[in-house]
Amino acid sequence: MATPQDNGPQNPQGSTRIVAGQSPTPKRPLGLKIGIVAGILALVGGGVAVASAVSSNSSSTGTSAEAAAPAGNPAAELKLGYFGNVTHAPALVGVSQGYIAEELGDTKLTTQVFNAGPAAIEALNAGAIDATYIGPNPAINSFVKSGGESVNIIAGAAAGGAQLVVRPEITSAAGLLGKTLASPQLGGTQDVALRAWLATQGYKTNVDGSGDVAINPTENAQTLKLFQDGKLDGAWLPEPWASRLVLQAGAKVLVDEKDLWDGSLSGKAGEFPTTILIVSKTFAAEHPDTVKALLKGHVKSVEWLNSAAADEKAKVINAALKEAAGAELKADVIDRSLKNIVFTVDPLAGTYPKLLKDGVEAGTTKQADINGIFDLTALNEVTGEKTSAAGLGK
Repeated sequence: MATPQDNGPQNPQGSTRIVAGQSPTPKRPLGLKIGIVAGILALVGGGVAVASAVSSNSSSTGTSAEAAAPAGNPAAELKLGYFGNVTHAPALVGVSQGYIAEELGDTKLTTQVFNAGPAAIEALNAGAIDATYIGPNPAINSFVKSGGESVNIIAGAAAGGAQLVVRPEITSAAGLLGKTLASPQLGGTQDVALRAWLATQGYKTNVDGSGDVAINPTENAQTLKLFQDGKLDGAWLPEPWASRLVLQAGAKVLVDEKDLWDGSLSGKAGEFPTTILIVSKTFAAEHPDTVKALLKGHVKSVEWLNSAAADEKAKVINAALKEAAGAELKADVIDRSLKNIVFTVDPLAGTYPKLLKDGVEAGTTKQADINGIFDLTALNEVTGEKTSAAGLGK
C-alpha cells in the first residue's frame, strides 16, 4: 500500500492546498552527522532557508497577515497548517467536512500540509501561514526564541497517540544501548519525548546523533521503510505511524507514552498533549474575529470526532488523509490509531512546565519563562467553558 506521503496531495473543494516539507528521501540519512547538526542550527537559529521556501510556495495564495484587513476586521484569507497524521484528525475533519470554511464565511481558507512541527513553525514565523495544528514542543520553542512574541496556543486538539516501537528482540530499555532510533524531526514533540525518556533510563543522547543511543530524525514514511529494511531499531512516533510499524513491519510497543503521564499535572491520567492549535500573535491581534471563527470550526470538528460512530469516523478521516497526504490507511491501522487518541480542545496546560524542562534537557530549546504562551479567551467564549491556562496566560 502506498504511504500517506508517497503521492502528491489533491485539492479539496473550498480551499487551496500546498504540501510543504515533503521529500522522497530522508532529510537526514543514517550516519550523516553533518545533516543533523545543520538541522539543530536551523531549529535554534531561525530556519530561514526552509521558511523562505515555504513562503515562496505560498506567495500566490494571497496577501500576508501584515497586509490583511485592519485590526479587528475579518481577514481576507486564513492560511492554516496541519499534518497528514491521525493525531491531526480535528484539522483533517475540519477542513474536509467544511466546518472551518463555513465558520470563516467570506474569509478564504488556504491549507498547507507539513511533515513535522519545526517546519510548520518556520513557515508561521515567516508569515507563510497564520495558524497551525502542531505538537507542543515546537510551539514552546518558538515562544521562547521570540521572547513570547511569536505565537499563542489557542486550543488543544488531541491527547495521546504516541509510542516507542522497537524490534521484537528488544524487550527492555537495557536493550537499547548502541541502537539507532528515529523521531519525526529534531526538536519535535516526539523527538523531545524520546530524549527525555532515554535520560530517565540513564542514557545520554546528543543532537548530532551521537551518544549511548543514536537518534536519527527521519520523515515518518522513511522511518517505516528503514525499519522494514533493518536499518532502524525503533522509533518514537505519533499515530498512525506507530500503528503502521506494529501492524505492517512487526514492531512491538516498548513504551506507550500515556503510561508516563499519571495525571498529576493535567488532572487527566494518561493524557498528554500531542496536537494543539496555535496562531501568530500578529495575526490574532489584527483579526480576532477570524481567530474566533477558526475556533468555532475547530470545536465543531472535535465534537464530531467525539460523537461519530467508529466506522464513520474512520471513513471520513481516511478520505481526508487521502486528500491531505495522497493515500488512505488500512482499516486495522486506522482503528488501532483511533483507540490510542483522545480528541479534546483542552491543551492540558499544566503539562507545559514539564514539556519545557524536557526540551531544555534534550538540548532543543532554552530555559525561559513561558508565562503568556496561552490565550484561551476565545476558546472559552466559543465553548462556554473555563478551560484552564494553568497560570501560563489568559
